[in-house]
Amino acid sequence: MLEKVTSVDLIEVIENGCIQVRTKTAIMEDGVEISGKFHRHVVAPGDDYSAEDARVKAICAAMHTPKVIEAYKAAQIPA
Repeated sequence: MLEKVTSVDLIEVIENGCIQVRTKTAIMEDGVEISGKFHRHVVAPGDDYSAEDARVKAICAAMHTPKVIEAYKAAQIPA
């Protein structure tokens, strides 16, 4: 039996407050992985993270304080 399994397998916090999220999609046959691929995306301070994995939500809630969001946005303004 073939089964598609998707999971967040890596979460990294970057110095500027961005959260890098790696999602793995594995194709399993009778419990054995026969194929897999990865996708990465970034949740920047101030982004809506309501649709993220529960662990990503918890990290964003802790890390994306008003001070971090303000500093991130200020750094994005070209000089």
